[in-house]
Parts: sequence; structure tokens; C-alpha cells
Amino acid sequence: MAGAGLLAVLVAGCTSGSDPSPPAASSTGESTRPSTPATGAAASSSSAVAKPTTASQNWPTYHGDPQRTGLSKAMPAASGKLRATEINLDGQVYASPIVVSGTVIVATEHNVVYGLKPNGLLQWSVTIGEPTNRSDLPCGNIDPLGITGTPVYDAATRTVFVVASIGSRVRHDLVALDPATGAIRWRRSVDLPGADAQAMQQRGALTVLDGRVWVPFGGLAGDCGQYKGRLVGVPVGNGEPVAYTVPTTREAGIWTPPGATVLDGHLLVAVGNGASVGGTYDFSDSVLELDGTRLVDSFSPSAWAAHNAADLDLGSQGPAVVGGKWIFIAGKDGDGYVLKVGDLGGIGGQVSQAKVCRSFGGTAVAGDTVYVPCADGLRSVRIDGAGRLTVGWHADQAIIGSPVLGGGRLYSLNPEAGVLNALDPATGRVRERVPVGATSRFATPAISGSRLYVPTLTGLTVVETAAG
Repeated sequence: MAGAGLLAVLVAGCTSGSDPSPPAASSTGESTRPSTPATGAAASSSSAVAKPTTASQNWPTYHGDPQRTGLSKAMPAASGKLRATEINLDGQVYASPIVVSGTVIVATEHNVVYGLKPNGLLQWSVTIGEPTNRSDLPCGNIDPLGITGTPVYDAATRTVFVVASIGSRVRHDLVALDPATGAIRWRRSVDLPGADAQAMQQRGALTVLDGRVWVPFGGLAGDCGQYKGRLVGVPVGNGEPVAYTVPTTREAGIWTPPGATVLDGHLLVAVGNGASVGGTYDFSDSVLELDGTRLVDSFSPSAWAAHNAADLDLGSQGPAVVGGKWIFIAGKDGDGYVLKVGDLGGIGGQVSQAKVCRSFGGTAVAGDTVYVPCADGLRSVRIDGAGRLTVGWHADQAIIGSPVLGGGRLYSLNPEAGVLNALDPATGRVRERVPVGATSRFATPAISGSRLYVPTLTGLTVVETAAG
């Protein structure tokens, strides 16, 4: 194992909830702050919170659970200042961290996976293989391209799974890791016939269901090459993969960062624009419900063909399950749709529809309210008992990050300024904010205890919330 020397710098920055102004930014877009060399102890006073030890403080998958609610019921009530400690790793972090039994697991685009203590100190690291350089790809916007999809932890086998893009000829490997040591237990390719591995990108979060880890695939930024939306399932103990491939001649990527949502033993996926722009429906611009590799149900807007032609599909946001009765979905065209659990409605069969926003990323859900990551600022959306949706508050247009919820606060990033905002879930008002460093557009925190773990373009930022 390698990488201990890569934790080169810890940077501490604090801000008060009474002064929610954004930090100064350098010409690179990163927040400007003093730096402190790393030592064997935590490098700031923000490490005073106790180490998470209970299962309720685990965050084993994207947004904390297979339903992608983004809700932590164990986070203490927040009050006062937020404190941030920045940790430099070897590369950019696009995937959300996960937390398993007190170990924070972070994967980088250089294909290095880290196991960190709750305060950010290194426990272990492992290199999966050489990442893929942008120059070796037909298009794309991540360089190098390594581990992009959020890992997942399987409690039954006590295994962490990641998928890495490897080498100039591009191979996508599913890798099983011991979360306590980082040791590689096994690995196998998840590239299957029928699509060009060079044009496929593994960006969506991994999911575990029915003894398999499910790996979603879409295309690279730029929609180049012969890629197809696909969900690959591999037994958690290793074995031959199975797959569902969207029945289109090209595109229809399953790429949105939340990956597949679990509902009643099935998988829900959002599918992007496909090759068909009229005539034969190809199950693109859709929400699909899958029982393993079997298509159970689907929904597409009546305007699916026009959406495909204009790249205005539903594939940009993960499906949100609300109250066990409804599914909320929005995409690139600005409309939000409510679907009925157990009967998605086919083409044009939504329960209700209204203008919401262009949505990108993963939602958070609490009760009958969905917090939607909009391109022009986070919104709250309520769905009543009849499936009618009502748009509530609208946050500042720069707060666009996929939100998570805990301790009476809704946390969402302003990626352009490199700031994490703590909002009042009832009003959308910013109560506190703290600089965390530059992040990707789709970055979303993990929660464990009173800490948030924010993936950044230089590594990880640990944010402490004061317990009230």
C-alpha cells in the first residue's frame, strides 16, 4: 500500500453563522487561506468531536441509504460556527465519501482509495491501477479519469466496492476492498459486449441489492462514441456479471451521480437522451424500474422525442422516493414530475407535473418534502397525499449542490465559490457557511456524527458542526 506521504497539507478555516459572506477567491477559483503542515495529530481545534462508533453513524452509500434520501437521523442539532479542515490527497475527488465503522473512505481520480480516521488522519491507502488520461479518450472533462462513481459498502460481506477506469486502452474494473485495511480481495472487468469501453463512463454511484453490486454506465462529457446506458450486476462474492442495457442504438446513459435508487426490492434509474427522435420509442429520457436485469415499468414524458433531439432529458437527476408512495423526477427541461410507486405510468402517465427547474444531481428527502438541486439555486418541493407538487422556497442561485440533511440543517455547496452552506430546511435561509475549497459541480457531502465530509478537487474537507 502507498500514499501515506500524500497527506501533505492540512488547511484549517473557520467562519461564523453570524457572517455568511463568501470567502475571498484566488484567480484559480480556490478559496485563499493560510496553510498548516500535517502532523501526527489533528491540525486544527475542529477535531474535538468524538469519533463515530455506532452503526447509525455509518454512511455506506451515496446520500447515506439505498433510497438516496440524504438524511442523517443521528446528526446532533447544529448551532454556532462551522469549522473546516482541508486535507490534500493525490488527486481530484468526484465521488462522495462513504463512512464505515468510523473509517472515512475516499476515492480519487488517480485511482487511489484512502481509509481515513474521522478527523482526517490516514489509516491506509491503496492504488487500484493507472488512471486513464484525457488524451486517450474520444471526449470527456475529467483528467485523469479514475474512480468517479461513489463507492458502496456491503454489510453482509463487509466489503467496499469501487469501479476504476484503468489505462490508455480503458478497462473498467470492479474492485472489492477490505474497509479495515484497504486490502484488495478481488477484482474483475465490468466491460461487456455491445458497447465501446473507450466511450463508456462509470459516473453513477454503486448500489448493493439482492447479493449483487450494481454498476451504472453512461457516456463521457460530449456524448461521443458508441456508448449505451447500462446497469451491470456482479455477485458480491465475485462471479459472472449480468446486465440490463437500454434498448437504443446509442446513448441513453445512466450517468447521474446518485446511480440506482432502491425501492421495494427493485432498482430505479434515470436515463438520458437516446438516439431515437421520433417513431420507435427506445426507453430513453425515462425513469426505468428494474428487477435485476428485467424491465418492470417505465415513465417518459410525452415530449420524449423532442427532449432527445434537444438534449433536455430526465437523465440528470436521480429518482427521489417520497413517502413510499410517490417518485419525484426532474431533468434538463425544467419540468418536475410525480409518478406513482407501483405504476410509473408509461409515456405521459405522470400523476402531476409542474415547472420546477433544471435539476442536476441527487435530491434529499424528508417526509413529504424533496430538496431539489437546481441549476439556478436549490428549491424545496412538497408532494401532498394526492401526488400534487408545490414548489416552495428558492435558495440563492449559486447554491446548486446536491443537498444532504441532518441536525436541523440542509447542507448544499456553492461549487463556484468553494463554500458549504447550512440552510434552514423550512425557509431556505442560510444560517451558516464555511469555505471548503474548490469542488466539482456534482460534489455532495457525507455525514457521520457531527461531521460532514466534502469531496474537493484537491482531496477532502472535514466540516465540524457544533452540537447544541
